[in-house]
Amino acid sequence: MIALLKALHIAALAIWCAGLILLPIVLRVYGARREMATQAGFAEFRWLTHYSYTRVLSPAAVVAVVAGTALIFALEVFDAWLMAKLAVVTGMVLVHVWLGHLIVQAGERRAPFRLSTAAAALVAVVPLIGLVLWLVLAKPDLQPLLALLPEVLTEPRGNAIPARLNPL
Repeated sequence: MIALLKALHIAALAIWCAGLILLPIVLRVYGARREMATQAGFAEFRWLTHYSYTRVLSPAAVVAVVAGTALIFALEVFDAWLMAKLAVVTGMVLVHVWLGHLIVQAGERRAPFRLSTAAAALVAVVPLIGLVLWLVLAKPDLQPLLALLPEVLTEPRGNAIPARLNPL
């Protein structure tokens, strides 16, 4: 069961990361073609970006996150490197959402698409992907970094959960 979850997580993550790298390139290069001034060229661009985002990237992201979450609880791994990885994955999710916003913007324009922020998305996502790989493969000891945090962030306060937040 663990091997199946890992395989599913890695496959979905590979598709998601490839899409996060490829989609800004498609937005920047494919959207700047002269054919974008025609209805057929614009429709092709809109279909390609929308379909790849909604039918490939987003489902792969959901599967990667769900399988990764299941792995966390199945393996009972709650180390500091994993929490750092989850923070970096949150950054990847934010870039994913930003790309969705860029696709909507591209679909609302009729002129040739020149969006320099698509290149910025690529610059943002490549280091995040590399950092996730490093955290997972190296599993670094982050205790020295945790020691630098203020005590108020690392010690439980001993207060009860407020009644309005307690589901039980």
